[in-house]
Amino acid sequence: MYIAKEIRKKSIAEYLLYMWQIEDLIRAYGCHLPLIEREYISKFADYTDEQKEEEADWFGNLIRMMNEEGCREQGHLQINKVILEDMADLHQRLLQSDKFPYYNAQYYKVLPFIVELRSRNKRADETLGDEGEIETCMNALYGKMMLELQHKEITPATQAALKEITTFIGMLSDYYVKDRDEGLKFDDDMQL
Repeated sequence: MYIAKEIRKKSIAEYLLYMWQIEDLIRAYGCHLPLIEREYISKFADYTDEQKEEEADWFGNLIRMMNEEGCREQGHLQINKVILEDMADLHQRLLQSDKFPYYNAQYYKVLPFIVELRSRNKRADETLGDEGEIETCMNALYGKMMLELQHKEITPATQAALKEITTFIGMLSDYYVKDRDEGLKFDDDMQL
């Protein structure tokens, strides 16, 4: 909870990746709060007992939501889906505006990688729904994070693609935070 709050202030993309990791962590512990408390939360040596209790309450609420929303085995919580949708909406507004040429340039630089990833994902899983471009990018970044945690090799071509995707999502995340904190102007009369 405390880590999530700090990350969310700085980068919505990093926050979303963190929350996806928390969903997977909860699944790894079988959605069993006492086990999470004993094996995970208790290891936070710099947390007070009160902070550990608050962290346990937060995990308990996430477990409850995962059970209620049917994502105990896979998928994402609705609160995380909404953030992804917000990012995708902002992405579309940035692309439609003439005021963000660097963002547009980075998007067109990364677009071939997005197309390739979507094509691969569709071939690998015929039941896969149509995920949006931002979700494709976030899934790629999450996949990279998982491969790194498992100490698996990432090919140079994939690393190059992921570097561009990281830059692109970083820009989107920066605009998201700026819009949240200050508001972005998309034209002279209208503010988002």
